[in-house]
Amino acid sequence: MTPSKVDGAGEAMCPHRLVLEHVTSRWAVLVLSTLLNRPYRFGELRREVNGVGGRAVSEKMLAQTLQTLERDGLVHRDAKPVIPPRVDYWLTDLGREAAEQVRALALWADRRMDDVQRARATYDETRAAHDKARDEPPAAPGAVRDRPSAAPGTTRAARDEARSAASAVRAS
Repeated sequence: MTPSKVDGAGEAMCPHRLVLEHVTSRWAVLVLSTLLNRPYRFGELRREVNGVGGRAVSEKMLAQTLQTLERDGLVHRDAKPVIPPRVDYWLTDLGREAAEQVRALALWADRRMDDVQRARATYDETRAAHDKARDEPPAAPGAVRDRPSAAPGTTRAARDEARSAASAVRAS
């Protein structure tokens, strides 16, 4: 997520896509949602993001995410010249607006997760049945087929072979 030459080329082609990628990236969603609550120091923010669950964000990845969000004008970084160094992060007005949108999407996903899981299960069952039917060996010449010769997912060669077999059966 760091600004790079790749980002620079991408910005010229489609800056909207890049901003969406930045805002909806794995760690940016958590960072933006967390910063909606209050300003955080780097270490606090990392602990808070890691407390959400799943894999832990590395210091490097968090720093890159924050740098990208800062570059996009969504996060403000305030480094105080003290020992030890103190760096605070908070959302800009633009960042708050984006974070609220991201949080709304995250809440929607949370509310609708049961529906998504049901849809996935239905898809997986349908796909498995389709794959099983596709992977069945072609019927031997003269054999009665359980499914039409032009079943979805069959190859052209398999359909041609089935037609030839059916023609041979009819001719005999």
